[in-house]
Amino acid sequence: MADNLYFSRDTKLYATFKNAAGTIQAAFELPILDGFSFSQANNTSEITLSEMESSAGISRRGRRLFNDSLAPAEWSFSTYVRPFEGAAAGDYVTGDNHAVEEVLWAQMAGADSYNETTDEFESAKFSDALVTDTDGTDLDINFASSNRAVLQPMDLYFVMETNATNPVVYKLQDAAVNEATITFDVDGIATIEWSGFAKDIKDWTSKTTVSGTPTAATDGNIILDSSADNAFNYDNGATLVTAKDEGVSATDNFIRNRLTQLSIVSDATLRTEFGGASGSDGIYSLTLTGGSITISNNIEYLTPEEIGKVNLPLENVTGSRSVSGSFTCYINFDDSSNAGTSTDLFNDFKGTDALDIVTNKFALDFKIGGATGKRLEVSMPTAHIEIPVTNIEDVISFETNFHGLPSNISGTDEVTLAYFGA
Repeated sequence: MADNLYFSRDTKLYATFKNAAGTIQAAFELPILDGFSFSQANNTSEITLSEMESSAGISRRGRRLFNDSLAPAEWSFSTYVRPFEGAAAGDYVTGDNHAVEEVLWAQMAGADSYNETTDEFESAKFSDALVTDTDGTDLDINFASSNRAVLQPMDLYFVMETNATNPVVYKLQDAAVNEATITFDVDGIATIEWSGFAKDIKDWTSKTTVSGTPTAATDGNIILDSSADNAFNYDNGATLVTAKDEGVSATDNFIRNRLTQLSIVSDATLRTEFGGASGSDGIYSLTLTGGSITISNNIEYLTPEEIGKVNLPLENVTGSRSVSGSFTCYINFDDSSNAGTSTDLFNDFKGTDALDIVTNKFALDFKIGGATGKRLEVSMPTAHIEIPVTNIEDVISFETNFHGLPSNISGTDEVTLAYFGA
């Protein structure tokens, strides 16, 4: 009997995107970093005995455990920020901007349909509104369609293929992205940490075959094309949905954090308290040393609670959408008044008039990777900024927390993302 071992560094991740009818419309390869995980636990109830002594001096102290339900599966992994332009004869329209990880953003932002002609994710629930909008300039991702109680799930497949003829495959059924954290430390490569839930984890090895001539046969099976480096194909019974992998093997679409820039502009109604560089333009110029941005759906899973059986998770339910983060910069003093430095921002927050402002409003624009070339721009037009906190280190710095807020309580314009692949 052969004894095969499988290694995390040989693992590949694929996502299949399905519409509201459950039809698989597209599949995508997602290169992930070391440290990924997925697991599923069970919920139990405990019954214990607690009684006084009997006439024989005996006190029973036993306990019993009952399996109540399976907890939703939890998963996490990291990807690099990787924008690119569609190449001739590639997976996408030539010249259009895309990102290797865009399917995760689309699912998180409420997409429930994929347009195979334009390569854009849409929301049928919101009259086919675009969740991702791509052209020759950039790829825009917005959350205008994210006001929904249940996100359209996708399936994730972890393919462990150390033994190319006999890989192990795990399917995370009905997965949903709960949280994404973009990190940009000064000496690193721009990275996104993803985490979320799934309804169940299934061993899909028996439904996976390796073939040099893949053909559709059985709906739901996976076929790995041995003639094309085990390329992933989803078998829907009639045709094969081949995973898009454009940009995956590229070596020029990583983003250096050291080039990242931040623009901070106070709202026009706050220019008296937060005047910025000129004392009236509201512009602050800060040079960052690091930071992060977190977008969360605050998902919970509904699970029935029938006694006498092990219940299974039902579906995801979204909570409040939250956008928050922090950035760090050195304390920079300029003896000229209203220089728009980090010290000026701190002093303006401590001003007598500013202390009376219940909710402030700033436009934050992070250009991760710089102002030109391949980059990711994250914009929060009405962010609330907290008073900077002093960090005592070798070089004294400020750490500033912020919260992306919508323009009104029912709005969805807390944040927008734009990938530039040129």
